[in-house]
Amino acid sequence: MIANEPEDRPNAGATRKLFFALWPDEAARAALAALQAPVAGRRTPPAKLHLTLAFLGQVPADAVPALLAIRDRLAVPPLRLAIDCYGYFARPRIAWAGMTQVPAALVALHDELVRELEAAGFSAATHGAFKPHVTLAREAKQAPPEVPAAPVEWAVDRAVLVESLPDGRYVPVERQQVSATTPAGPPADPPAPLLPPAS
Repeated sequence: MIANEPEDRPNAGATRKLFFALWPDEAARAALAALQAPVAGRRTPPAKLHLTLAFLGQVPADAVPALLAIRDRLAVPPLRLAIDCYGYFARPRIAWAGMTQVPAALVALHDELVRELEAAGFSAATHGAFKPHVTLAREAKQAPPEVPAAPVEWAVDRAVLVESLPDGRYVPVERQQVSATTPAGPPADPPAPLLPPAS
């Protein structure tokens, strides 16, 4: 199984910190950011708001094409998520937004992704049962006492492989980025010189 690898492991090859997520469009992102207004804590930058499906951690960089292939095989049904409640994880002190009614299709998508990852030899970090949520703030003391004034309607039609960069940004990984970072092979031999015709 391809396990998580610490970044400072001696003689380690190149690794990338990756996770699978549902990635909001700009309208959904703005609506999710509005839910942060009553939240006390270190708020998640709006550009980083997402819903994690599976966290992989540090994986070898050359495993990215296999992960993109898993992403492309996922059968993602059209989903409409209603983000309509707040929650709180006490131990990591995370305030989040989630759903009072989680669609069965979302749970099935998560389960399918985990099966695909395990079949391909990847280890996806899990912390008990799947609890889909959007992290609104860290170092929070509690969740807001009230419920959102109106649910955020979020239309989903695909899953995304995301990289957590050293500078803190989250960036969806695309195939052209993988191709651009693939080392070029050795230069081709020059063509052989043409010989004069035999006399």
